[in-house]
Amino acid sequence: MLIAESYIDEKINVVATQSREKPVRSLAKAISWRITGSLDTILLSWLFTQSVNTALAIGLTEVMTKTLLYYFHERIWSRVKLGIS
Repeated sequence: MLIAESYIDEKINVVATQSREKPVRSLAKAISWRITGSLDTILLSWLFTQSVNTALAIGLTEVMTKTLLYYFHERIWSRVKLGIS
């Protein structure tokens, strides 16, 4: 088992050091995550406020701000060496 884990770790590290995410991938990930997160926010906002208009206003506002924050967060982390051999 230890030999297999060592082999897998070695292969994962080789791939991680040879490829870097391009900005377009970070953007696509940010958009797909925000859709998921925003649907959750809209649903929770509607449950708490009982107002569809308020829920949509909250959800649409957070889409814009959190998409940008996530994109820049991803780009910063793409430069951090933590956990990459």
